[in-house]
Amino acid sequence: MHDIEPFWNWRHRYTAEEDELSPFFGREYSEFYFTNAVYDHAIHPQWDAFGSSTLYLKILYADYDDGFAIIELIGEWNDLLHNDIMFLKRDIMEHLMLQGVSRFILIGENVLNFHTSDQSYYEEWWEEVEDAGGWIALLNFREHVRQDIIAADIDQFFLLGGRLDKLDWRTYEPDELFVQVEQLVTKRLGV
Repeated sequence: MHDIEPFWNWRHRYTAEEDELSPFFGREYSEFYFTNAVYDHAIHPQWDAFGSSTLYLKILYADYDDGFAIIELIGEWNDLLHNDIMFLKRDIMEHLMLQGVSRFILIGENVLNFHTSDQSYYEEWWEEVEDAGGWIALLNFREHVRQDIIAADIDQFFLLGGRLDKLDWRTYEPDELFVQVEQLVTKRLGV
């Protein structure tokens, strides 16, 4: 896992550590010291820790004018043991929502497992973004992770599956990816 880097091809357009509105503004990264791990597997130092001991992320792009953020995840999403959704919602998503973000694209091809606890933070997050005219789309999550999300009955708070799992997102610029996802979301929501 140590050689899996966050997607870097948009860094000429956005870096969270240089964005004064980002929760990671001013953060400095090492290319040599691996300080974070998912259990006993070191992860690349470019991933951002946010309170979880098993789930990390990278804000790949945030557009406050258009109100969207693209976030890549890595690790194990474990609400049961670590309450990851609480940290994710309180420390990252709420910060972004205060800056006007109401549409979230979460990329989960590096999320290895998902364990749920209860629905309260998911429901709260969904209600807040829905009230702002937003949504939460999950892209390219692994099949077994998607099935665990569905089995936990929290899929009602996300848009997932179908073409969202087959989107070759790396071939787009961030604003183009947003347009592609928004078109799929609009079709699904019937807006």
